[in-house]
Amino acid sequence: MSNPAANPVPPGVTEALRSVISEAGITENIDLVARILTTGVSLGMDPADRLDLKITSAALTEMRAAFRLFAPYEGVPKVTIFGSARTKSADTLYRSAASVAEALAEQGWMVVTGAGPGIMQAAAEGAGPHRSIGVSIRLPFEEKPNAVIGSSANNVAMKYFFTRKLMLVKESHGFVCVPGGFGTLDEMFELLTLQQTGKAEPTPIVLLDAPGGTFWQGLQRFVDEQLVASGVVSPDDFDRVLVTDSVTAAADAITGFWRNYDSMRWVGKRLVLRLRAQPTDAEIADLNERFASLLAQGSIERSAPLAPELSDDDHVDLPRLVLTLDQFRVGSLFRLIRAINDLPSASAPAVPAST
Repeated sequence: MSNPAANPVPPGVTEALRSVISEAGITENIDLVARILTTGVSLGMDPADRLDLKITSAALTEMRAAFRLFAPYEGVPKVTIFGSARTKSADTLYRSAASVAEALAEQGWMVVTGAGPGIMQAAAEGAGPHRSIGVSIRLPFEEKPNAVIGSSANNVAMKYFFTRKLMLVKESHGFVCVPGGFGTLDEMFELLTLQQTGKAEPTPIVLLDAPGGTFWQGLQRFVDEQLVASGVVSPDDFDRVLVTDSVTAAADAITGFWRNYDSMRWVGKRLVLRLRAQPTDAEIADLNERFASLLAQGSIERSAPLAPELSDDDHVDLPRLVLTLDQFRVGSLFRLIRAINDLPSASAPAVPAST
């Protein structure tokens, strides 16, 4: 079998693709657009199986539609609410999902759901049609978005679960999981995996149950008694989530995560944490004492914007802390962020920055 890397796109084709880009009037991110087109040509040269090409084509088409749907709301904080499509409107869980969505919408958040019935419809009802975004899936038994999402244009339909899951996670600054079946658990475990491995930036995750409910408590026992005990996860891996049956606590956990922490950026091996309030020298010293185990070298230090941040005009007005994080401890970064949010110098709860 030939190695695809040994069959590069001919230079003449590459130049033709760049000419097409120019003729289309594209002036930004030309290198990335050229890479997308070159990859498409390379798939044809491989040659790829027709089914592989159909999957690639459909995935790109769906992602483009989703990006266009979310683009007008780039600066608006969003929370994704996961839960079962089978939950009935008379269920206490239904009312809890609607209530937490309403509470967050009142604070300026938009609510993202899978646009189906059950918990998804409850969340959309709580937020209202103008503060709801749907990412629906085309299934034989679940083909149309719920009535709330269907009454607005804020919905995109997906053929593939993997593109749908990408959009349900990519755009949000917080997540609420309400008890559900395999789909809900799949989404919840993917969130935990992305956070544990550092493949996604830290975000608040809430497991919300009905008042007096034990669904997530059972999961927590399983994690402690089976996963932690057998050594396949770390003892503090589940600490990154809030398990609660309180709507107020759930909403506060989402907004409170952004009380002082604003955003982060990697600059080489250095991690920059942008804050809303400047920490004191004593607070920085305390952070260094408490979180020395997270550092590969050096200490947590106050810093002016680094050169790449200045070049990109990237939140240059915010105070920041810089550290060299031990990459094997990236999953524990949430603990440092929580401590930063608890600093006496921290400002009042706010909404997250657009990233």
